[in-house]
Amino acid sequence: MHVLLALLYVFLVAAPACASLPTKGDSIRNTIHNIINIAQITLVHIKKLRTKLPVAPQIEVTNPSIAGLTSISHGLGILDNQLQSPFTELFGQIQADVSSLEGRVRSLALTMDCPVQARPSGETSDDLYPDSHLYLTLTKVQRYLEKLLLNRDKLKVC
Repeated sequence: MHVLLALLYVFLVAAPACASLPTKGDSIRNTIHNIINIAQITLVHIKKLRTKLPVAPQIEVTNPSIAGLTSISHGLGILDNQLQSPFTELFGQIQADVSSLEGRVRSLALTMDCPVQARPSGETSDDLYPDSHLYLTLTKVQRYLEKLLLNRDKLKVC
Protein backbone atom coordinates (compact mmCIF):
# COMPACT_ATOMS: atom_id res chain seq x y z
CA MET A 1 0.00 0.00 0.00
CA HIS A 2 2.86 2.38 0.82
CA VAL A 3 4.42 1.67 -2.57
CA LEU A 4 1.20 2.63 -4.35
CA LEU A 5 0.93 5.85 -2.37
CA ALA A 6 4.58 6.65 -3.10
CA LEU A 7 4.06 6.05 -6.84
CA LEU A 8 0.91 8.17 -6.82
CA TYR A 9 2.76 10.95 -5.02
CA VAL A 10 5.67 10.84 -7.50
CA PHE A 11 3.26 10.83 -10.43
CA LEU A 12 1.30 13.81 -9.11
CA VAL A 13 4.39 15.84 -8.26
CA ALA A 14 6.56 14.98 -11.29
CA ALA A 15 3.89 14.94 -14.01
CA PRO A 16 3.24 18.69 -14.10
CA ALA A 17 6.97 19.39 -14.46
CA CYS A 18 7.34 16.93 -17.33
CA ALA A 19 4.29 18.19 -19.18
CA SER A 20 4.98 21.92 -18.85
CA LEU A 21 4.74 24.17 -21.87
CA PRO A 22 7.96 25.52 -23.36
CA THR A 23 9.06 28.86 -21.95
CA LYS A 24 9.35 31.99 -24.04
CA GLY A 25 13.14 31.53 -24.02
CA ASP A 26 12.79 27.95 -25.31
CA SER A 27 10.46 29.13 -28.05
CA ILE A 28 12.87 31.88 -29.10
CA ARG A 29 15.84 29.46 -29.19
CA ASN A 30 13.82 26.96 -31.26
CA THR A 31 12.73 29.65 -33.71
CA ILE A 32 16.30 30.93 -34.14
CA HIS A 33 17.47 27.35 -34.71
CA ASN A 34 14.73 26.87 -37.36
CA ILE A 35 15.66 30.14 -39.09
CA ILE A 36 19.32 29.10 -39.27
CA ASN A 37 18.35 25.67 -40.65
CA ILE A 38 16.11 27.16 -43.35
CA ALA A 39 18.86 29.61 -44.36
CA GLN A 40 21.37 26.76 -44.66
CA ILE A 41 18.94 24.63 -46.69
CA THR A 42 18.16 27.56 -48.97
CA LEU A 43 21.87 28.03 -49.66
CA VAL A 44 22.04 24.35 -50.66
CA HIS A 45 19.09 24.94 -53.05
CA ILE A 46 20.89 27.94 -54.54
CA LYS A 47 24.10 25.99 -55.05
CA LYS A 48 22.18 23.14 -56.74
CA LEU A 49 20.41 25.63 -59.01
CA ARG A 50 23.71 27.28 -59.93
CA THR A 51 24.99 23.92 -61.23
CA LYS A 52 22.10 23.89 -63.72
CA LEU A 53 22.72 27.43 -64.96
CA PRO A 54 25.54 28.67 -67.18
CA VAL A 55 28.47 30.07 -65.26
CA ALA A 56 27.54 33.49 -63.93
CA PRO A 57 29.81 36.48 -64.13
CA GLN A 58 31.08 37.95 -60.87
CA ILE A 59 28.41 40.35 -59.72
CA GLU A 60 28.76 43.00 -57.03
CA VAL A 61 25.54 43.46 -55.10
CA THR A 62 24.41 45.58 -52.21
CA ASN A 63 22.03 44.01 -49.77
CA PRO A 64 19.86 45.34 -46.97
CA SER A 65 21.51 45.54 -43.57
CA ILE A 66 21.50 42.87 -40.89
CA ALA A 67 21.38 44.96 -37.73
CA GLY A 68 18.66 43.06 -35.90
CA LEU A 69 15.29 41.36 -36.34
CA THR A 70 13.57 44.48 -37.68
CA SER A 71 16.10 45.02 -40.47
CA ILE A 72 16.40 41.28 -41.23
CA SER A 73 12.62 40.97 -41.61
CA HIS A 74 12.57 43.98 -43.92
CA GLY A 75 15.53 42.72 -45.97
CA LEU A 76 14.00 39.27 -46.42
CA GLY A 77 10.75 40.92 -47.49
CA ILE A 78 12.58 42.87 -50.19
CA LEU A 79 14.35 39.72 -51.43
CA ASP A 80 11.07 37.78 -51.37
CA ASN A 81 9.50 40.44 -53.61
CA GLN A 82 12.42 40.28 -56.02
CA LEU A 83 12.12 36.49 -56.21
CA GLN A 84 8.49 36.87 -57.30
CA SER A 85 9.47 38.55 -60.54
CA PRO A 86 8.20 36.87 -63.73
CA PHE A 87 11.84 36.39 -64.73
CA THR A 88 12.57 34.24 -61.69
CA GLU A 89 9.97 31.46 -61.92
CA LEU A 90 12.92 29.06 -61.83
CA PHE A 91 13.38 30.06 -58.18
CA GLY A 92 10.11 28.60 -56.84
CA GLN A 93 11.67 26.65 -53.97
CA ILE A 94 14.09 29.42 -53.09
CA GLN A 95 11.26 31.97 -53.06
CA ALA A 96 9.22 29.69 -50.79
CA ASP A 97 12.21 29.36 -48.44
CA VAL A 98 12.84 33.10 -48.30
CA SER A 99 9.14 33.77 -47.73
CA SER A 100 9.12 31.23 -44.89
CA LEU A 101 12.25 32.82 -43.40
CA GLU A 102 10.69 36.27 -43.56
CA GLY A 103 7.57 35.02 -41.78
CA ARG A 104 9.57 33.30 -39.05
CA VAL A 105 11.80 36.32 -38.48
CA ARG A 106 8.74 38.59 -38.36
CA SER A 107 7.08 36.24 -35.85
CA LEU A 108 10.24 36.12 -33.74
CA ALA A 109 10.45 39.92 -33.78
CA LEU A 110 6.85 40.17 -32.57
CA THR A 111 7.53 37.58 -29.85
CA MET A 112 10.47 39.65 -28.65
CA ASP A 113 8.38 42.87 -28.79
CA CYS A 114 10.53 44.36 -31.54
CA PRO A 115 9.09 47.02 -33.83
CA VAL A 116 8.16 45.45 -37.15
CA GLN A 117 7.87 47.46 -40.34
CA ALA A 118 5.10 46.87 -42.81
CA ARG A 119 6.04 44.25 -45.36
CA PRO A 120 7.72 45.90 -48.36
CA SER A 121 5.39 46.29 -51.31
CA GLY A 122 6.12 44.26 -54.40
CA GLU A 123 7.97 45.98 -57.15
CA THR A 124 7.26 44.93 -60.69
CA SER A 125 10.23 44.80 -62.98
CA ASP A 126 10.15 45.36 -66.71
CA ASP A 127 13.79 44.41 -66.95
CA LEU A 128 15.07 44.29 -70.50
CA TYR A 129 17.72 41.76 -69.48
CA PRO A 130 15.99 38.85 -67.74
CA ASP A 131 19.14 36.70 -67.57
CA SER A 132 21.01 39.48 -65.79
CA HIS A 133 18.06 39.95 -63.45
CA LEU A 134 18.06 36.21 -62.70
CA TYR A 135 21.75 36.13 -61.78
CA LEU A 136 21.54 39.37 -59.84
CA THR A 137 18.59 38.17 -57.74
CA LEU A 138 20.16 34.79 -57.06
CA THR A 139 23.44 36.42 -56.02
CA LYS A 140 21.64 38.89 -53.73
CA VAL A 141 19.78 36.10 -51.93
CA GLN A 142 22.88 33.94 -51.62
CA ARG A 143 25.06 36.72 -50.22
CA TYR A 144 22.34 37.92 -47.84
CA LEU A 145 21.81 34.44 -46.40
CA GLU A 146 25.57 33.88 -46.06
CA LYS A 147 25.82 37.20 -44.22
CA LEU A 148 22.84 36.25 -42.04
CA LEU A 149 24.50 32.99 -41.02
CA LEU A 150 27.72 34.83 -40.18
CA ASN A 151 25.74 37.32 -38.08
CA ARG A 152 23.30 34.90 -36.46
CA ASP A 153 23.72 36.72 -33.15
CA LYS A 154 21.65 39.56 -34.69
CA LEU A 155 18.63 37.21 -34.48
CA LYS A 156 18.65 37.87 -30.73
CA VAL A 157 18.30 41.66 -30.90
CA CYS A 158 15.71 44.04 -32.29
